Amino acid sequence: MSDRPSEWDKYLLGSVLFISLLIGGGTASGLYTDTLIQVVVIISAAVVFSQTSGQRISRSVLWLLIFAVALIVLQIVPLPAAIFDGVRPELLLGDARLIGIAPFRFVSVGVGRTVECLFFLLASAAFFLSVLRLRSEQVSALLPFFFIGVICNGLAGSIQYSLSDNIAIVGLLPFTINAGLFANVNHFSALLFVSIPFVVYYGLFRGHLLSGSVGLIALLLLLLAAGSRAGVLIGLAITILSVVFLSARSRASGLTILLIFTGLTAYTIGAWTKIDADALDPALGRGEFARTTIEGIKDNWATGVGFGNFQKAYQIYERGGMIFRQYVNHAHNEYLEIAFEGGIPAILLMAGYFALLFAALARVRRDPLQKAAFLSVSFLLIHSLVDYPLRTEALAMTFAYMNAIIFHKGFAERLSRKSEMIEVDHNGDKLSVLIGTSS
Repeated sequence: MSDRPSEWDKYLLGSVLFISLLIGGGTASGLYTDTLIQVVVIISAAVVFSQTSGQRISRSVLWLLIFAVALIVLQIVPLPAAIFDGVRPELLLGDARLIGIAPFRFVSVGVGRTVECLFFLLASAAFFLSVLRLRSEQVSALLPFFFIGVICNGLAGSIQYSLSDNIAIVGLLPFTINAGLFANVNHFSALLFVSIPFVVYYGLFRGHLLSGSVGLIALLLLLLAAGSRAGVLIGLAITILSVVFLSARSRASGLTILLIFTGLTAYTIGAWTKIDADALDPALGRGEFARTTIEGIKDNWATGVGFGNFQKAYQIYERGGMIFRQYVNHAHNEYLEIAFEGGIPAILLMAGYFALLFAALARVRRDPLQKAAFLSVSFLLIHSLVDYPLRTEALAMTFAYMNAIIFHKGFAERLSRKSEMIEVDHNGDKLSVLIGTSS
């Protein structure tokens, strides 16, 4: 019998990630594609967890996920009505008639939407924890599945932009495809720019400099064609940082780095032209959304209005002069929206996550793949200041995968083992010899 470890779990989770990138680009609620992804993820995670694993999961990360799930569950559990007295406006109190017992109410003003958010979080957490149980080399081996998903989106976007400036595909998926395989051009752009650090890593550290350079150029051109202002700016910044920070430990020549920066200069000119074509924030844009959302947070700071209920609650705080035929479905600032929906507990959870992410920076600086993942996560979080990319299944699963790379303990253990080895020349061959053991 072979002693070679099985690889089926890698292919299973890689296929889940690929499927998410293909059909998970919708933003509306109740999409059957999102439900399908969530069911597949949870089943796949259960299969992975049924097998023994030698990988350890950080307790602080695990507790953070437990508290996040508990917060959503608490919002759909009947609570004594007296708790809500003076906490938030009467208009936003959950309907007691849904329970049938007047003394009890829900935190959530829309229980159904909060239940959807619960399954959304459970699927993302399950995928994240499943990847953490893989060996470090298997986690790295999921990258090709991610790249194939990005390539499929890129090809779809290229076809769309070559045919027309504004082409929509209706009927293929339960949502209208407007960019790549996404309903929202900004979210398509987010997928493109979070791929950049991994493409740079692939070119500099995997020995595929030519294909990596071609991929980088294609991503930048697609970002310009998509026309997302935030995507263009972030794409430029993340490319520069990826080249600077990742090339410091690579074998790429100085000439190669110079050529990349020359290309970035040309891209900067095109990016500035694209951004200058439109106003950065129209008069009735994200600034107004933020002001209105903050008013809602002030009235619901203790409990929030329930996850998934932004659209319903926002309308109560909307000024009369801001009511048009089109309605505001999101705050276009993920942090304000989460604070509005989850209150102080959600703010504390966000602070806890940022503390863990910042602490991880000291550990990941030695591994180029983890550094690439850290850059992608950081800029996706920056993009969340002006949009809601993480509310699509495709980007939520991508975010879960990148966080799993960051918090996976196997990379540090692998580097520790490498530091205990030394290369020696034996009859013309390079051999690795153990020079010590870890304490």
